[in-house]
This record gives sequence, structure tokens and C-alpha cells, in this order.
Amino acid sequence: MKTQASALQSESARLSQVIPAGDYWLERIAAGETLRIIDLEGNQSADTLFYSASDPAERYSAIDTIRENSNVYLGLGSRLVSTERRVMLEITADLVGRHDTLGGACSTESNSVRYDLEKRTMHACRDSWLLAVAECAQFGLTKRDITHNINFFMNVPITPEGQLTFADGLSGAGKYVELVARLDLIVLISNCPQLNNPCNGYNPTPLEVLVWSR
Repeated sequence: MKTQASALQSESARLSQVIPAGDYWLERIAAGETLRIIDLEGNQSADTLFYSASDPAERYSAIDTIRENSNVYLGLGSRLVSTERRVMLEITADLVGRHDTLGGACSTESNSVRYDLEKRTMHACRDSWLLAVAECAQFGLTKRDITHNINFFMNVPITPEGQLTFADGLSGAGKYVELVARLDLIVLISNCPQLNNPCNGYNPTPLEVLVWSR
């Protein structure tokens, strides 16, 4: 796993915002701008979706991204590819080294399957995304646009038998991933509210996002 720090300074960012645990962040960024997602306290997960700002029907594709990079994990130098096979973003700095493309996002249904039927009503990332598209209609997103996501900072090892497992995170306090947009994009992040997974110590914590202009 390769890591590399960024030369960008936080004080020069055009936008800096903390995402409280369990909350969402939905914004547009322009081609050429740089997005940094920071794991402020460690072992948190940023469940993230990317869309073309000109046509949200074009969105991040896990299948095409895995094929493009010949790797199920994302890291330094990875190119994130859309459903139209266009490069949406490139990871240009990374202090973690590996990010999940397969584990998906928690939902009320997965809460009941993984943990307990009584956990079904607990808040989940899909709920955060649905709230985001309902509260921010100006972005033109709907429930139909909630598809497969990236889990930045999340550690989902694959066993020799091809099974997915959830393990302690590789991230730590203050570590980040930084991406340069190659298209005008809509970015939707759920700061995972999961209370049942020991990977975050049963204690979801804040994230921070920064954006630098071209």
C-alpha cells in the first residue's frame, strides 16, 4: 500500500466543512478542483457517491473502476471511472493506502441481517443519502440514483475463499484521501452512523471535507 502526503495547505482551501457523525454532505465540485476527505478521529467510514454534474445518470461505476485499476481496492493513483467509462476523479494523495469498493453501504435491511431484527430501525448510510436527496432537490437526484458506493477509510479484506470480512480500519486520526476531479461532479457523502460495527469502537466520529479551486 502506497501513501503520499499532499502539498496543499488547508488555509488555501475555498471550502472547509466538518460532517458530524451520521450526517451527510452534498455539493458540486468543478473539473480540476481537489477534494480532501479527512478522518478526524480515526476508524470512521466515508460512504461516498459521485455523479456527473451535467447528467447524474452518469455516475461512479464500481465494475468499471475495478477493471480500470485491476484492483478491488482504491489507493494512490487510482482512477475512478463512470458508467460511461470516463475518468471522474484520480486519487493524488493518500495517507491510508487502501479503500473499499465492495462492502457497500449500511441500510436498515442490512442492520437486521447482520446484527439483529431489532436493529432494523437504526439509522444507516442509505437513510442519510435518502434524506440528502429529499432535502436538496436542486441537485436533481432521487432515490433511483442511490447506487453502489466507495467506502473511504473502511477495511474490508477478501478471504482466500472470496468472502468479504469487516476488520479494524487502517485509518487513524487526521489521515485523509485527496482526489482531483476530472469532470464537473456532484459529491454525496454519508458519514457512516453505524453503531453496531466494532470497527469504529461503536462510536461514529466526525469527518472533514476541504475543496481547493483549480
